[in-house]
Amino acid sequence: MENTRPTSVLIAAIGGEGGGVLADWVVNAARATGLWVQATSIPGVAQRTGATTYYIEMMPKVDDTRRPVFALTASPGNVDLMVASELLEAGRAVENGYITPDRTTLIASTHRFYAMVEKMATTDGRFDEDRIIQAAREMARQPILSDLKQLSEEAGAIINAVLLGAMAGSAAMPIPADTLRQAIIDGGIAVDANLRGFEAGFDLASGAAQPAASMEPETVTASSGALEKRIADELPAPVRDMARQGVNRLIDYQGIGYARLYLDRLAKVTESDAAHGGQMAGFDVSVEVARRLALWMAFEDLIRVADLKIRPERIDRVRAEAQAGDDQIVTVTEFLKPGVEEVASLMPPWLGRGILSRSDRLGVRHKWNVGMHVKTTSVSGYLPMWCLSKLKRWRPRSLRYADEQARITRWLDALDRSIAIDRGTALLVARSAKLVRGYSDTHRRGVAKHALLLEQLDRCLAQPDPEAQFRPLLDAARDDPEGDSLERLLSHEKEAA
Repeated sequence: MENTRPTSVLIAAIGGEGGGVLADWVVNAARATGLWVQATSIPGVAQRTGATTYYIEMMPKVDDTRRPVFALTASPGNVDLMVASELLEAGRAVENGYITPDRTTLIASTHRFYAMVEKMATTDGRFDEDRIIQAAREMARQPILSDLKQLSEEAGAIINAVLLGAMAGSAAMPIPADTLRQAIIDGGIAVDANLRGFEAGFDLASGAAQPAASMEPETVTASSGALEKRIADELPAPVRDMARQGVNRLIDYQGIGYARLYLDRLAKVTESDAAHGGQMAGFDVSVEVARRLALWMAFEDLIRVADLKIRPERIDRVRAEAQAGDDQIVTVTEFLKPGVEEVASLMPPWLGRGILSRSDRLGVRHKWNVGMHVKTTSVSGYLPMWCLSKLKRWRPRSLRYADEQARITRWLDALDRSIAIDRGTALLVARSAKLVRGYSDTHRRGVAKHALLLEQLDRCLAQPDPEAQFRPLLDAARDDPEGDSLERLLSHEKEAA
């Protein structure tokens, strides 16, 4: 026994993915194989700040009278098989040293379920998926990376069954595949579906199937031939793909006329970019503007939120995630909290501004909110959301539309001034649009920070190195959701001057 090392398995799974059932399958199969086995678990934290981990150690019974002493938790450098139900969990395992090139087989799904720190970021807070995948491939002895979530949906199973099949196909455990299949049967939980998932994972890991290419971008084409012709005729080649995606988004958001406005604005940017070295730089400023302008023009107002929440494809996705059968009822409840700003934003500018001014005098702008639980899968809940979504034609007459278009115009004017002086600063100005996003408090803070940032632009452009002056301001605005860092930095600069 002294010369026998246990096989260690570490499983990281998010709530609702059946991580506990997966661990039970492995433990029961290990016992059926005649192995000593021990399993422990550490609960994760709610709201996607961490996964629940399950740690299993197993080894052959060399002597029934001498029981081994197993570890209760995994230790860095001592994991034989790491299983991650989502890509970020694989990244955590790499960072914590659980995956090593001399020992660890890594099975990880490449789909994403964003963590709270990613969602809370002021700008795009998503972790770099390509870097995680690259690190996983470099650090694991045997990396098995694929979109196992997609595989489970195609098989009509929960992802834990696909993970178990991949574990069997990897041959990283001293348990026969048939014994693992029997563990599913003995468990008696959705046996047929789980066996289908098991076989899909087994075929993938054993090389009988090609990995699902979930990381490949979708091909997007413009929905109007006239707009497509404008893209080809008026825009440089590096900008066209992003422009097509922007056009599609804005046609869906408001219609072809709104997409034309997008192309009008973008054509002016590319013209200025070309006049100031854009071709040599791959039109990097124009590409960034093509992306940010489309996102900004498709701002999230109550009309947009209602439209997205009742779309059939969303309901279908919710049903698929819930693994609901055709004869099962799924209830979707939306939690909404509209306030004075949201209501006023839908009104004509003169009326909406009057309401906001009155609410400010009374000190109730951010206090009067109505908590609502709307069941969009019921007639009484769906109908008001449907009516709200049909206000799309009214949107150009609303206060929110007027305010957003004015902000966009100020941003594009600032970009035009900066690109004539310094391309590096212009690229930062283009990226600064990331600050303006979302709705309610998130949107209000972003708008305030972006306005404060642009107020400093001309001062920065007058300096010998404008980019070096502007970058710290953008970093401070981007990294602090509340905006205090930017105000402190400007205060310090004022005192120093």
